[in-house]
Amino acid sequence: MPYFRKLETDTTYSDDYHGTDGPIICHRFPEEQWRGASKAFYESCLDYGFADCPDHNAPDTTGVGPLPLNNPEGIRWSTNLGYLSLSRHRLNLTIRPNCLVNRIVFEGNRATGVDVESGGERFVVEGGEIILSAGAVGSPQILMLSGIGPADHLNEVGIPVLKDAPGVGQNLRDHPLVYVTWRTKPEYDLETFGPRIQFGLRYTASNSDFENDMIVYMNIFATGRIDRGGDRMAPIGIRTIIGLDLAVGAGELKLQASDPSVQPILDYNYFQEEFDRERVREAIRICTKLGEHEAWKDIIEERIEPPDEALESDDALDAWMMSEVTTGHHISCTNKMGPADDPMAVVDQYGKVHGVEGLRVVDASIMPDCVRANINVTTMMIGERIADFVKESV
Repeated sequence: MPYFRKLETDTTYSDDYHGTDGPIICHRFPEEQWRGASKAFYESCLDYGFADCPDHNAPDTTGVGPLPLNNPEGIRWSTNLGYLSLSRHRLNLTIRPNCLVNRIVFEGNRATGVDVESGGERFVVEGGEIILSAGAVGSPQILMLSGIGPADHLNEVGIPVLKDAPGVGQNLRDHPLVYVTWRTKPEYDLETFGPRIQFGLRYTASNSDFENDMIVYMNIFATGRIDRGGDRMAPIGIRTIIGLDLAVGAGELKLQASDPSVQPILDYNYFQEEFDRERVREAIRICTKLGEHEAWKDIIEERIEPPDEALESDDALDAWMMSEVTTGHHISCTNKMGPADDPMAVVDQYGKVHGVEGLRVVDASIMPDCVRANINVTTMMIGERIADFVKESV
């Protein structure tokens, strides 16, 4: 909690759970800025029986309310703006863009540098400690390219094994998404300027022991999928985006080759578990019911997706879900944290890679499981927390 507070400036709330002087700005849209679809979503959720939730970041909250966002005045307040912009002048910091990491360099069991290509030059950057922050795709890829990973897989792609670490690339987690989309009435102003998302609904699925394992985002104006010829700025209606915030299924990441320029294989393994399908089916049916509420009478013309036939049975809905599911862009957990006696754990509680020296991983890949929220703030917290461990030489 101190590290969440340290990184945040919450412009709406100020108490023991909200930071006031951190580099990342957090806000919620006030009621006078709520758009028509946001208001209808809010009203329909309350009438359905969901709780009012003015602050999704407060402890033990659930229900529907304005989302805490880091986009004041429409600007995504990223770590580039919040952190690097304040640090670029430091004489002890070098930022070099457009680098390709080939592998980590070891002397015996100790990491001593990184083999890098940049601007047509190949060189080694040395350090007393090497820290990977390449993300939940890049970090496991670099570890495996360096000989740290499942021995059988490394042998398959011709990489000498430095440390047999079967958990590297495994346990891939994400927030799978499916859409419920409606075409709006011709006379309704889709409000395509400004924010697309203001509100969210968090709730616990039926028969679930995972509190707030579901999230629904209200998309003020929806566009067609890019992979099907859609244009991100050409609206087709409005949409609820259903996210499975704590899936029990997991995927994996593997190398295609020992060449670092070749993208790894990502197998998300979505909806292979019945419990995951059950919860998403319920969410789809809830959202279709919400769309029938009186609050939408001047907004919704008809439902675009899912089609009526997909709602006729669980099997039909499963088939539709499997064809439509997409990533929440919250890939995580591919170098999971855990004790040394867990064969699938890659790092310890300090981010240090088990079985080698001088190497840490500090990014979303070290989460043991995906958090029940967007992962950006948790990833920042991990960075702040482990930064103190580094400074303390822990």
